Amino acid sequence: MFAFEGNLIDEPMEAALTLAVATGIGLLVGTERERRKGAGQGRAAAGIRTFALIGLLGGLAAVIGTWPVLVVAGGFVALVAALSYVYGERDDPGITTEVSLVTVFLLGVLAHELPELAAAAGVTVTVLLAARRALHDFVNRVLTEDELRDALLFAGAALVILPFVPDTTIGPYDVFNPFRVWLFVVLIMGVSGAGYIAMRAVGPQLGLALSGFAAGFVSSTATIGAMGARARQQPEVVGPTAGGAMLSSVATLVQMGIFLAAASAVTLEAMAPALIFGALLALVYGGGFALLGLRSTAEAPQTGRPFDLRVALGFPTILTIVLFASAALDETVGQRGVIAAVAIAGVADTHAPALSVASLVAAGQLDADQAVLPILMAMTTNTASKMLIAFTTGGKAYAMRVWPGLLAVLGALWAGGALALAVL
Repeated sequence: MFAFEGNLIDEPMEAALTLAVATGIGLLVGTERERRKGAGQGRAAAGIRTFALIGLLGGLAAVIGTWPVLVVAGGFVALVAALSYVYGERDDPGITTEVSLVTVFLLGVLAHELPELAAAAGVTVTVLLAARRALHDFVNRVLTEDELRDALLFAGAALVILPFVPDTTIGPYDVFNPFRVWLFVVLIMGVSGAGYIAMRAVGPQLGLALSGFAAGFVSSTATIGAMGARARQQPEVVGPTAGGAMLSSVATLVQMGIFLAAASAVTLEAMAPALIFGALLALVYGGGFALLGLRSTAEAPQTGRPFDLRVALGFPTILTIVLFASAALDETVGQRGVIAAVAIAGVADTHAPALSVASLVAAGQLDADQAVLPILMAMTTNTASKMLIAFTTGGKAYAMRVWPGLLAVLGALWAGGALALAVL
């Protein structure tokens, strides 16, 4: 990216933009540092003017474009930062200001090639500096040891383990995909953690409903499992968790409509009544639980942890067992055309089999009215899978609240499908 081959200035306007962005970054960060600089003999060494000049220095080093200039300028900034820390008179032993000086210089250099990125990074640095007290209070007073441990565990599962898990099917029937299974583990942890954060932020009643709806765009099945885990861990919020679980169905049906529109518009037209009926009923049912939670005067205690690793591991295990059983049944009985194949695939997910059917319609191998029944069968088997997940993760109290909603939504889907078939 940075050649530094000795070309002084390629374009005057480009150089001017670099210097303006670099100086602006220094002024932005320096403004925040000036407010914390203090006064008198004990004030900090670097304020708004120093940071502005450091940013300008980085921009000039990049515009001049020679390695010796860059090294000398960078070394000078590092030396200034070190001397400021060693000889500065202050009670705070931190090195935030010194690190900020070096950062502003590097952002000034970056502004020559990527001014937008440099400016965005400068804003981010300023926000982090300004949020000092809030961040310190969050880490020291709000975040518990268990929450920190779970956050690190989630980061390891998502960022360290997941990228190295093979994305291929292995074992009998070619249904076990290690990457997909571990992805479900990460999703369960993420959804449960999001619900926990939402509970801490806006309260358990509203937080679980909002997080359930948002997580439904990732996986409604995973959301139902995560909400069940929260209900088992905190029985006092079983109602809001049921509401969040049902609102995830709204999101997944909306997502289904988007996917079908991309694959085959005529298939979406045929499925539209079913999707609309199902989404509306899920919204009313889940929203009812959310409203009841809001009207409740009882305060649910903020206990528990972001997620239960045993539940996160148990959900994909159950799903894998169901997949193996379905594949074995398929091999023993034999597939009865598209309907049987799609219904079996729907045990794990409805979007993939629905898109497969829509692709057949787009290719002219099926008529639009012939796509309705296979997709509804996939939704039926998927509903059965969700009911099993709800009971195994959340227990009887949770299942007794979620099952009627799932069955009602399924009935609405079939009613909408019947209406569509009668019209087509």
